[in-house]
Amino acid sequence: MNRINQKLEEDKKILSIYFTAGYPNLNDTVKILEQLENSGVDMVEIGLPFSDPLADGPTIQASSTEALNNGMTTEILFEQLKDVRKTVSIPLLIMGYFNPILQYGVERFCQKCAEIGIDGLIIPDLPIDVYKEDYQAIFEKYNLRNTFLITPQTSEERIREIDELSTGFIYMVSSASVTGAKNQFETETEQYFARIQKMQLKTPTIIGFGISNSETYQKAIQYSKGAIIGSAFVKHLKEKGVNEVKAFVESIRK
Repeated sequence: MNRINQKLEEDKKILSIYFTAGYPNLNDTVKILEQLENSGVDMVEIGLPFSDPLADGPTIQASSTEALNNGMTTEILFEQLKDVRKTVSIPLLIMGYFNPILQYGVERFCQKCAEIGIDGLIIPDLPIDVYKEDYQAIFEKYNLRNTFLITPQTSEERIREIDELSTGFIYMVSSASVTGAKNQFETETEQYFARIQKMQLKTPTIIGFGISNSETYQKAIQYSKGAIIGSAFVKHLKEKGVNEVKAFVESIRK
């Protein structure tokens, strides 16, 4: 069974962490993954840096720019991860934009992911219809879970379609804005969470964007299977370095 599905079947709420590969330093990627697993994180999204990250707020945009300046490429990321399964057992996803994947070659990219033990992909700018028509068979061939995003503006019809197509989890974006840490959720955001919860989707949802501390994490998991933290963790890496990962995770789960 795919590691993502195994994790989703566990009777616990999930904490997933996002960070940008090649940041703060080019060769930090595996060290960060190992520290996250040792700190009790359930799942990790490895960001493939891109020069024009449309959905990312200033913190993650800056980390992408720095990672690219450090020399991070798709090829280097795969090289860094080639032995990752010797030390890391939790589910790993690559999150990135479609352009670098298309340039690398979609099937070649998926094959490489399967070889090194990547469990899924999150590609915010890959339209669902294009995925179904051109790439679904490739993803399935390599046992990769493609994760679709929904927002407060996504229609019920589209959410139902995504639910039918999903084989892992649905990434529930907490707001219509870009990524970024928030200290608490607004009332309308909680109403959106409750609306999706009432739809009783077959696919588990995990909430991302705007989760930055214990309060927002605890609120999010009331309405979903788990929550994803990105900007707040990237900021923590910048300020504290890669040796203080455990302290960050403990502050979220306290």
